[in-house]
Amino acid sequence: MSNVIFLILVVLAIVNIAAFIIVGLDKRNSVKGDDDRYPEVSFFLMATIFGSLGIFLGLFIFRHKTQKIYFPLGIGFILIQQLVLLILSYNLYLTK
Repeated sequence: MSNVIFLILVVLAIVNIAAFIIVGLDKRNSVKGDDDRYPEVSFFLMATIFGSLGIFLGLFIFRHKTQKIYFPLGIGFILIQQLVLLILSYNLYLTK
């Protein structure tokens, strides 16, 4: 595996772990009734910087924001787009 692909995978792992943790922290704060919550837009912003897998897993593992239908659908749609982009980019990289 080339160094570029390894670096991309490391960055993706870090972003997704951070996104997953943010969902868990927000769920904990919502259960406690704290006002110190992450705005909903922050979840979508984190998803757009390739943290969509972490957000998506966090939504269902922590059972957080799943009642709002636009969250699982929106994050899922972003995740599918990013997976297609990664697959196409990887295939383009291999053909050179």
